[in-house]
Amino acid sequence: MRARPANVSDVTGLYEYCVRPVLFEQESEQIHERTLQILGKACKSPLLLDAMRSLLGEEALPTRLFGLDFPNPLGLAAGMDKHARAVPAWEAMGFGFCELGGVTWHDQPGNPQPRMFRAVADQALVNRMGFNNPGAATLSRRLAEWRVNGHWPKHPVGMNLGKSKITPLESAAEDYANSFKALRNYADFFVVNVSSPNTPNLRKLQGKEELDRILNRLYEANQGDTPRPILVKVAPDLTFEALDDIVSLHDSRKVAGFVATNTTIERPASDDPQCRDAYAETGGLSGSPLARRSTEVIRHLYRQTKGRAPIIGVGGIFNSDDAWEKILAGASLVQIYSSLVYRGPGVIQEIVSGLREKMAAHGLRRIQDAVGGEK
Repeated sequence: MRARPANVSDVTGLYEYCVRPVLFEQESEQIHERTLQILGKACKSPLLLDAMRSLLGEEALPTRLFGLDFPNPLGLAAGMDKHARAVPAWEAMGFGFCELGGVTWHDQPGNPQPRMFRAVADQALVNRMGFNNPGAATLSRRLAEWRVNGHWPKHPVGMNLGKSKITPLESAAEDYANSFKALRNYADFFVVNVSSPNTPNLRKLQGKEELDRILNRLYEANQGDTPRPILVKVAPDLTFEALDDIVSLHDSRKVAGFVATNTTIERPASDDPQCRDAYAETGGLSGSPLARRSTEVIRHLYRQTKGRAPIIGVGGIFNSDDAWEKILAGASLVQIYSSLVYRGPGVIQEIVSGLREKMAAHGLRRIQDAVGGEK
C-alpha cells in the first residue's frame, strides 16, 4: 500500500487509501446507486445526520447571490442526486448548496447500461446517463415528503431541468415549462440544461433562437410574487461566438446567470490503457481534464457580461486551488461532482477551509471581493 501523504486530511486520506479501492472494484453506476440508497436511509435519522455534520463539519464562508444566502460557495453539481434521494445529506456533508436533477417532464430510464466509466489515472469520469429520472411530478412529491417530514436543508436547493427524450425539439419550451411549474415551490433556483451531450439533438437547443423560445416560455411561467432565478448551463465545447449568442439573451430574457460548464465530448490524450478504454466510450467527460476549458469559458462569460451575470463554475475542481482559480476567473459559486467520487466527502471541508485561508492571505472579507480578480 502507498504511504499516505502527510498533507491529506484524515477523512480524505481514509477515503482515498482505504474506502475508494474497495468501491472502485465495483461498477461505477452500481456503487453510485448503493451510495445514494445508504445516504437516503441516513437522511431519515436525525442522529445519523448529526453524526455526519460532526464528522465532516460545516465550514462557514457565507455569500449572497440571486437574493439567496449560501452558507459557503461550494455546491453539489447536478447529476449526483437525480431522484432527490439524499436531499438533507448534502447540507450535513458541508455543502453550501445543492443542485438536484437533471429532471425531465416525462419519466425516463435513460440510456442502456453500462453508461458510466472511470478514467482513474486522470481523475475523470465518462457518462452517457441520458437524464434517467422519475419525472418532474414524481420528484415534486418526493421533495414534498422531505419538507413535510422536517428534513428540508437550510441551504439553497437548485433544480436542473432537461428535455424529455420523447419530446420533439419544437415542443421543448413547453416541456421545460411543465417541469418548472411542477417544481417551482421546491427549488430556490433553476438551471436550464440544454448542454448535456447524452440526449439526442439536445445541444441544438443552445442555438440563439431555440434557447430564446425556451427562456421566453420559462419567463412567462415564472411570473408571480416569488419569481425564481433561472440560469443557463453551457457546454465547454461551444465556440466563444456561440457563447456570445447565449450571453445576448441575458437581459432580454432575464437570465439570472450561467453555469459553466457541462461535460465535454472532447477527449485528452492518454498513455494509460484504462483511461484510453474509458475515453473510447460515448458520453460526456468530467473531472480533471475539463478544468482548463471550464475556466476559459467562465473567464469569457465574465468578461463579456462585465461581471453582471453571476456564474456558477464547475469542471475539474479537486482542491481549493482549483476552486480559487475559477473564482478569480469570474465564478461567484463553484460546484463539484467528480472530486467527490475520487476524493470522498472530506474534500468539501478541505476546499472551503482552503478558500477561507486564501481570502485571509489576500486581506479579503467576502468571497464576492475575489470574483473576477485575476491579474
